[in-house]
Amino acid sequence: MKEIPFFDRTRIDAPLERELTEVFQRVLRSGRYILGREVDAFEAECASFLGVPHVVGVSSGTDALIVALLALGIGPGDEVICPAFTFAATALAVARVGARLVFADVLPGSLVLDPASVAGVISPRTRAILPVHLFGRCAPMDVLRALAAPRGIALIEDAAQAFGADLGGARAGTLGDVGCFSLFPTKNLGGFGDGGLVTTADPAFAAKARTLRAQGARHKYRHELIGGNFRLDALQAALVRKVLPTLEDRLALRRTCAARYDELLGDSERPLSLPERAPGHTYNQYVVRVGDGLRDSLRTFLGAHGIGTEVYYPLPLHLQPCFSSLGAGEGSLPVSETACHETLALPVFPGLSASEIEHVAAMVDAFPGWPAR
Repeated sequence: MKEIPFFDRTRIDAPLERELTEVFQRVLRSGRYILGREVDAFEAECASFLGVPHVVGVSSGTDALIVALLALGIGPGDEVICPAFTFAATALAVARVGARLVFADVLPGSLVLDPASVAGVISPRTRAILPVHLFGRCAPMDVLRALAAPRGIALIEDAAQAFGADLGGARAGTLGDVGCFSLFPTKNLGGFGDGGLVTTADPAFAAKARTLRAQGARHKYRHELIGGNFRLDALQAALVRKVLPTLEDRLALRRTCAARYDELLGDSERPLSLPERAPGHTYNQYVVRVGDGLRDSLRTFLGAHGIGTEVYYPLPLHLQPCFSSLGAGEGSLPVSETACHETLALPVFPGLSASEIEHVAAMVDAFPGWPAR
């Protein structure tokens, strides 16, 4: 049986093994492991790639969100709107700073934040809207900006899954007031452990974010803000600096994988919907929708034939036990709830071969549970 992993980082890193080993040795010999020149250089290179004046390296994508919220002064008494269909870190960061979460629904095709749903829950206490560029596709930032700007509401991009994505020629991370990225190993710009980035065009905000990441201190032992240990390690920065110049090629490979799946799985009468195509989509995940209650049985079938898949996400955030006190019951955000029963992510990563993509598609076709045509 041919085994096809859902994700294989070793294939991605193999061409850079020698360079990465040299980088590790360089940092080891330097004896400098926290912030410093490697982080400064990495921040500058990311700023150039993204086309944004300021990038602040932090310890994770979750911490990027926390730093952004703290730097905006968001806390108890404030409300932040975010999608119910996304990874929990988006909402957990809001809860961590003491603000009140307000969940909105997502668009049925793209599964990114629905501006109409957002408009329905804006209140005088709304301080920020937190759209997620889900699976590598940008949220409708122009419409969200039109809702936020006249009301003085901050627009914070959760771009964890979308480094390199763009909308109308502008990169994710430059489309709102603040951008937040993750360097988790499975992400487009994947690191070698945890790491994150905060992006902004505002120099005062960037300075505050740098202070917050270092225990709230600009100078040693003088703490001006209630911050945290949100620093990016020098070794992470140095290693990912070697990855960054390869990113455009890696994104092209992801798009090629997605296009081939589209060709092989499209034009079907089965209850199978493919991801909406969009310019600038980076396909951090290739997520199909499986209707008629067949998602789980299709996943079991593929797994039995050695094909790795994932479910993003099995339970919407408003129904997670940790958010039950917010009072959003079942049926309140129907698009998000339906998506949780239908979404299935297929393998998509640089290094996935054409024959493997064809095999995955063939096994999807071979699933015996499809309705008779």
